[in-house]
Amino acid sequence: MLPDLAFFDAIADAAAAETLPRFRMSVSVDNKLATGFDPVTEADQEAERAIRRLISERYPDHGILGEEHGDVGLDRDYVWVIDPIDGTRAFISGLPVWGTLVGLYHEGRAVMGMMDQPFTGERFVAQPGSAMVRRHGKTTPLRTRTGVRLEQATMMTTSPSIFPEALEPSYRRVESQVQLARYGCDCYAYAMVASGHIDLVIESGLKAYDVGGLIPLIEQAGGVMTTWSGERPEYGGNIVAAGSPELHEAALEMLNRAD
Repeated sequence: MLPDLAFFDAIADAAAAETLPRFRMSVSVDNKLATGFDPVTEADQEAERAIRRLISERYPDHGILGEEHGDVGLDRDYVWVIDPIDGTRAFISGLPVWGTLVGLYHEGRAVMGMMDQPFTGERFVAQPGSAMVRRHGKTTPLRTRTGVRLEQATMMTTSPSIFPEALEPSYRRVESQVQLARYGCDCYAYAMVASGHIDLVIESGLKAYDVGGLIPLIEQAGGVMTTWSGERPEYGGNIVAAGSPELHEAALEMLNRAD
C-alpha cells in the first residue's frame, strides 16, 4: 500500500525546517572530492537525517537510498530515494532553484515523487494517476506542453561544461536545433517540464537520488524520462526528460546520431 500525500508533506516540512533557516546564511561548505568540487553542507546532512527519521518510524520495513547517509535495504520491495538538497551549488550561491527530492520505488520502479522548493513555497508531488503543484495554498494539476517540435523547444541542462568530452558533441547537436537553450536550475528544470514551461532537459552522469523524485512528476504529467539509450532512468546515468513522446524520440535520435 502506497503512502498518502500527507506523509510527503510531513517529509517536506521536516526537511524545510533544516534547510530554510540555513539558506542565504553563512554556512560551512565541505567538498566531497579530492579533485573538483562537490559541495555538501550541514543543511544537506540534517535535512536527510530528518527525512530518514520519519521514514524509519512510519515504514521500518522499507529500504532507503540517500545521498548523504548511505543505503539500507535496497533489496526490499519499497525503497525511498532521497536527495535532501538537489542543487547544493545553487543553495550556497543563494539561488532558489534547489529542491528537496524524495522518490518512492516499488520493485525498482519510481511510483511516487516530490520536489519541494520551500523558499518559493512550491511543492511538486506525483502519485499514480496524478501530478500537481501546491503553491501558497492553491493546488494546480501538472501537464507537460505537447505538440512542440525540436526546433520550437526550450531546453535546459545544468551546464554544458560538465558533460564528459565524449558526450558533449551529442548534446551540442541537440542544442543547435532547439529554439532556446538555458543553463542551470538542477531539479527545478524538471519541475518546469512537468509544468509545461520547459520542453526538454538533457543531462549526464546523474545518480539515482538525482532522478528518483522527478521521474513520477514527469511521467504523471504526460512526459517521458529515460536514459539516452531509451532505458528506464531509475538508477541515473545520462538522462533525457521531454514533455511529449514525439519530442523525446526526436531528442534521442539526435543524441545517438553518428557523426
